[in-house]
Amino acid sequence: MRSSKRWAKATAVIAAAMLALSACGGGNDDGGGGGGSETTGSTTTDGGGPSGQINLGVAYETTNYDPSTTSSALAMGTNWHVMEGLYEFDMATYEVYPALADGEPVKISETEYEITLRDGAKFSDGTEVTTADVLESWARTTHETSIYKQFFTFVDSLEAKDDTTITVKLKYPFAGLADRLVNVKIIPASSTQDEMTAHPIGTGPFKYTEISNTAIEAVPNEHYNGTKPAQVELMHWDVLKDDSARLSAALGGTIDVMETVPSATKDQLASAGWTLDEVPGYNNAFLMFNTSKEPYDNAEVRRAFHQAIDRQGLVDTALAGDAIVATSFLPEANPMYSQAATQFDYDTEAAAEVFKKAGLTEITLISTDHPWVANLTPQIRQDLEAAGLTVNVQSMASGDLYANFADVDNPTYDIALAPGDPSVFGQDPGIIIDWWYGDNVWTQQRTSWAKSAPEAFQKLQEISTEASQLTGDEAKAKWAEALDLISEEAPIFPLFHRTMITGFNKDKLENVDGIGTTGLELVGASVKN
Repeated sequence: MRSSKRWAKATAVIAAAMLALSACGGGNDDGGGGGGSETTGSTTTDGGGPSGQINLGVAYETTNYDPSTTSSALAMGTNWHVMEGLYEFDMATYEVYPALADGEPVKISETEYEITLRDGAKFSDGTEVTTADVLESWARTTHETSIYKQFFTFVDSLEAKDDTTITVKLKYPFAGLADRLVNVKIIPASSTQDEMTAHPIGTGPFKYTEISNTAIEAVPNEHYNGTKPAQVELMHWDVLKDDSARLSAALGGTIDVMETVPSATKDQLASAGWTLDEVPGYNNAFLMFNTSKEPYDNAEVRRAFHQAIDRQGLVDTALAGDAIVATSFLPEANPMYSQAATQFDYDTEAAAEVFKKAGLTEITLISTDHPWVANLTPQIRQDLEAAGLTVNVQSMASGDLYANFADVDNPTYDIALAPGDPSVFGQDPGIIIDWWYGDNVWTQQRTSWAKSAPEAFQKLQEISTEASQLTGDEAKAKWAEALDLISEEAPIFPLFHRTMITGFNKDKLENVDGIGTTGLELVGASVKN
């Protein structure tokens, strides 16, 4: 059974009296599930092995499953069941446990560790895992073109001591080595990037049998010899990006798990006997400024935009209260959270005065077309116009926003409104902060902040490096310095942090938990007999 320990988790078991009315988790709606499979029976197979099927309705889509390059919520979530790193997270708690490694890293010195592979580990195609596979996976994950490279700047080298032991040498002492190594998923050294992108092979409890634009399926990996074997015969994910499609599938009984339950639909699911797990998380809508362009290179102007927006109003209306207004770059759920020295209290007049002084009268706000983000724009426009601005809103697919406006040599946009959540990689503040504020595409290109404010940028890198070497209260105090600097500069800053709501048919399922990030993680979940 999964650990019941939670980081800031609130579990709501709703409408218990109505559970008997809906043993399959659906109502009387015919519900179009978008190709959802029918639920299989739960008869236990001979020998007490995996039994039954779990159907999941997921909210995101992707065409890239390569664990060394993907950041997709869908691919991350499905890969959790198929791929392993040397270490893995229980995503419900962020507790780290040895996966492909045989135990914790063995400390040789302050800057050197040894890690031994799990005895007898094999990929799902039956080939044995060796340190050559680990080194190739490391090389791909830390390649110059990989988004993961920034997570491992503290590592000097990874070398094979022998076929089963890896030596890790660090540039300086680092407190969270095992946590970071979770993000290096081990793949066969012989695999190509195209193979990993379309249909990756791993050492986890499941193996992929189908990956398409509409559905993903995985069955138990018969070669798995780790501590978390598959408990079901089939995992089936339906790609249902539209909120109403996921709701219909849930009410119609074609899915057992619903990702990203919209606040407005909670009562419907509760009435159908579903259980809702509500976990304060990292997912947020942020404002991103093009600091290569006046007056957005002025931190006071950037802060004024946050002052002009009634963020609590957004939470209360567009999100029905299922979010917490950002008082820091990290959410309150993070162990290293502290309230930032600079706060953005709602003050229309103060914001209007800053805009007037900067000569700012008209802006274009580009926004992604995610439904919950689109619901924010009417009030944001209204609030900014109340502060004296003319606001033009352009909504588009996320890929178009970055490809056409942010990931270009000379960005010309004004302000962007988009969602983000790097906590799929862990809750380490270094991960969360470096994702948006490290020496990468966000600071060098999208916000241009590394170029427009090089001294502040360099100071933040130094603080982050130092904080990553500390633990406990010393680490928290140093991370607080980083949070203060980010709040003061705010080239990219969240409006709020969302509560992640996952729906479960717990009449059918057990050992399931909601998590505080995007994606669904059901390693160890089972179907009731």
